[in-house]
Amino acid sequence: MSEGKGLSYSEAIEQAKGTLYRFPLIPVRGIPLMNHIANNWDSVWDFRPDPSDLLIATYPKAGTTWTQEIVDLLLHNGDAEACKRAPTPVRSPFLEIFSPPPIASGLDLLKNMDPPRMIKTHLPIQLVPPAFWENKCKVIYVARNAKDNLVSYYHFDCMNKTQPEPGPWDGYIRKFMQGELAWGSWYDHVKGYWKEREKKNILYLFYEDMKENPRREVERIMRYLELSVSDEVISRIVELTSFEKMKENPMANYSCIPAPVFDQSISLFMRKGEVGDWRNHFTPEQSKMFDEDYEEQMKKVNIPFRTRI
Repeated sequence: MSEGKGLSYSEAIEQAKGTLYRFPLIPVRGIPLMNHIANNWDSVWDFRPDPSDLLIATYPKAGTTWTQEIVDLLLHNGDAEACKRAPTPVRSPFLEIFSPPPIASGLDLLKNMDPPRMIKTHLPIQLVPPAFWENKCKVIYVARNAKDNLVSYYHFDCMNKTQPEPGPWDGYIRKFMQGELAWGSWYDHVKGYWKEREKKNILYLFYEDMKENPRREVERIMRYLELSVSDEVISRIVELTSFEKMKENPMANYSCIPAPVFDQSISLFMRKGEVGDWRNHFTPEQSKMFDEDYEEQMKKVNIPFRTRI
């Protein structure tokens, strides 16, 4: 699938890289979003999905690409070649993303696709366009424990030259705790989808469960999507979506994004994919401070997060 002017996704980004920079954050209904999203907010809010469309929602760096790959393989009965037809952001457009021309926005890509479409978002639930709920679209939400999510987001912000400068690690922890990063508060994000999961028929998954028993979680996704694939295909999907396999897959590892935008010499897009890596980053003092704040922010909900498996 090509962008406007006949360019491939990677060619369009290569051509636009001179106009890409660390975009400032602008609040939209209290949520800090990159300025190009904020400046086009009305068109995002007015988006009308088809009832057959699927929304994959996550806080950034919580297993989004992994889930997109699982779903695509389920929809294509485990056909690995079919799922290499284009890079992840073309197969599963990023709903709210806008970039300088000639890079197509998520909305532009979606306009050129026939439903059912697999759509990605990092929007908190209150910013999801209301037509998703009106049309009763299926929504898969993936949540990752706060400490590992924070570590992964920090490394991503170091290498992604369009996100705000992360600054030092200690300050980044505080920004995460205070909800000052792009897409806002992790706490509000995971709680928002959790509280609405039954009423809105959201499949709420945990990254740690997916790592612990990927087959079980692939089968959960299959049932939610009302699909039926063979045990053999499930086994193939589990293998194809292992961290090691996806890290080598050029259609899933974001190697299509040129180095001036995603500098993978700083940190790989697919860095570790582990549960518990936070222990290599937090000092005991930072961990204690974070845990105390976490208890306060999460005291009214009982979401079964795990920081180790």
